[in-house]
Amino acid sequence: MEPLSGAANAAAAAAGGGGASRAPSFASQTNALLRKNLIFQKRNRKETIRLIIVPIYLCVLLSVLQRVINNLLDKPKYKCGCMCVDVNGTGPCQNVCGIQYSTLDQAGSCPIPNPPEWPALLQVPRPKYRAIQDSSESCRKSQSCPAAIPFTGVNETLSTTVMQNMFTDSPLSNLSDNASISGLLLGTDMPGTSTGFIEPAFISDVPIYVLQSECKSRDSVTLRTTIDAINVQKEIRCVQGLPLWRNSSRTINEETFKGYREGKIGEGISEVAMAYDFQDSNEKRFNVLALYNSTYQNISYVPMPFGLLRVSRSLNAVSNAYLQFLQGPGSGIKMLLEFTKEMPKQATRLTIDFSSLIGPLFFEWVVALLFPVMLTYLVYEKQHKLRTMMKMHGLGNGPYWIIYYAYFLILSTVYLVLFVIFGALIGLNFFKTNNYSIQFVFFFSFINLQIVLSFLAATFFSKVNTAQAIAYLYIFGSGLMAGSLIRNFLEGGKFPRNWITVLEIIPAFSLYRGLYELSQYAIRASETGNPGMRWSDLNDRTNGMRDVLIIIIVEWLVLLPVAYYFDYAASVGNSSGLLSIIKRLLRKNPTWRRIAVNEVADNDVHVEMEKLDIIKERETVDQVLQQRNSGYAVVCDDLKKVYHGKDGNPDK
Repeated sequence: MEPLSGAANAAAAAAGGGGASRAPSFASQTNALLRKNLIFQKRNRKETIRLIIVPIYLCVLLSVLQRVINNLLDKPKYKCGCMCVDVNGTGPCQNVCGIQYSTLDQAGSCPIPNPPEWPALLQVPRPKYRAIQDSSESCRKSQSCPAAIPFTGVNETLSTTVMQNMFTDSPLSNLSDNASISGLLLGTDMPGTSTGFIEPAFISDVPIYVLQSECKSRDSVTLRTTIDAINVQKEIRCVQGLPLWRNSSRTINEETFKGYREGKIGEGISEVAMAYDFQDSNEKRFNVLALYNSTYQNISYVPMPFGLLRVSRSLNAVSNAYLQFLQGPGSGIKMLLEFTKEMPKQATRLTIDFSSLIGPLFFEWVVALLFPVMLTYLVYEKQHKLRTMMKMHGLGNGPYWIIYYAYFLILSTVYLVLFVIFGALIGLNFFKTNNYSIQFVFFFSFINLQIVLSFLAATFFSKVNTAQAIAYLYIFGSGLMAGSLIRNFLEGGKFPRNWITVLEIIPAFSLYRGLYELSQYAIRASETGNPGMRWSDLNDRTNGMRDVLIIIIVEWLVLLPVAYYFDYAASVGNSSGLLSIIKRLLRKNPTWRRIAVNEVADNDVHVEMEKLDIIKERETVDQVLQQRNSGYAVVCDDLKKVYHGKDGNPDK
């Protein structure tokens, strides 16, 4: 969308000439610029309509994709499994639904008032990826490599003793069916899922490992047991736990990183099961740092639930080993960790809310798409000297800012209101489930900030092509960066939330955080049937919408005068300092606008306000007026030509 010089000339003519006997009033300037923008809209109505239609088109696209996905998931194989069961023992059966009658795909939709209790497991590397201590890889071929466990500490003797106490030497053949296995140091190489309702290690074909100090050849048994009315038959296989002393925690970090698939230097992958740093532990103090591989959490840029990490068993095992070191092996004192259990859940339906899943990043680009449009509009007028022409005819900064700010605000408001309303009408949960007043306040606050940023950025550009390129790079690059960092920091749970708030000072990050919060409440609403975000939810400690609104509003209030200052400094051609600008604003003598001969010679002035001979004559007159006896009979100063107004127009 590019303004036309003809519209600028119309505004200039309506505002009055620069040599008028009296300056045009504020209302006249505002009226002239408003009519100029209306002329521009009339000539470019097709571009404006296309801009307004963009959010409608995107909503239709999302709606079609959502309906296709819903049709694929609305099948019996994704619903809670049911079976006709004789509940009362009277003969006729009743249709009963539950997790016990469901397949793995159906179980996620079932109500689980009392989740099963699963034995706590260690995360053990797969046999072909386990770290080896020599150049021979024969153990990998036979899948008998031990699980390496590096450790360090100030007291090497204490650390070594505690590590040796972690493992038992009880033969696996002593285990019998239905025996309790929760007291064993169990492990698996299966990655965790996003919930703890089902332990994938017990429903897969891979064996469950028992870490011991030594293992006999082919030391494994098949065990039948019952876990919360679930019959399980699993192979229990022995794996040697190999403690390895290291001189420092830094050595452990370097060793584990080099063996990880993303940081490996040599051939192959060499992963360790876990690692410990006993630091300053002694007989009276137990201060241990448990190290684990967090990549099993499956943190990625793709929006998907994070996997659960198996850390509790490693902490429990080393704690029991330390208690055994203090009390002796026969004391029987232990810290019990009999099971891990998920929180109860109500019945849900398997849905993939496409609009909410990709919403934060996708909608951020939609909202930020207005930024290059407004920036292009402002820079175009600067590049083609349209604003200079209007200023020559009496246009002030006040009317210019008011009209353009109002124009951008109306355009942005219509754009986003259509986006939200149409998205809700076609059934996008992102808009339909969340409170509309929260959405309005959030979007309205941000578009005001975005308008101010457009004015501020326009002062640094003089070419439209450069401004457009940088603006589009900014919105797409900042969107990708915000989507990657904010989501991983929030869901990873390791990055301090105070620093997340600091990152949200960047406008793209605050926009993404607000959209992320709306999408999370929309996903929760689609799964449970509860309403989305309400004003009362802003008091939730984990809800970042309140902080985002405060940051956006404060930034808008701070950047508004800053943008006006930079815009004014650029328009007068001198940005030496704030004090200089204030003095010029308060100065009543209009002769400060005159251009000196030396200034013209030293600077590359493309628009000559006055000819050089006229400037010389003005300087001569100024010198004559300062002398009492000039010798001139008649001295003419500040002559003006006035065109008398016609048809109700003022003089100019």
